[in-house]
Amino acid sequence: MKTVPGFTLRPLGKEFIITAESIQKINFNKMISLNESAAYLWKAVDGKEFTADTLADLLVERYEIDRATALRDSENIAAKWIEAGIVTE
Repeated sequence: MKTVPGFTLRPLGKEFIITAESIQKINFNKMISLNESAAYLWKAVDGKEFTADTLADLLVERYEIDRATALRDSENIAAKWIEAGIVTE
């Protein structure tokens, strides 16, 4: 997987949002908001090739959670990012 160029992570209060840098990429039907953990993952992989395993490793390293939980959460966030069109497989 890889993040789609042209999207930027921006803080919005205690949350984060992904915004498009060009009007062609904007889908006003969906607002992409991220919590702190998801924003951490986005920052770590933005512009790089990654897998759900990569995301899980990052979660385990930062939050010291068990690998199974981290992988499940990573697969879910990756699927949501793909569905939103901000990540390609």
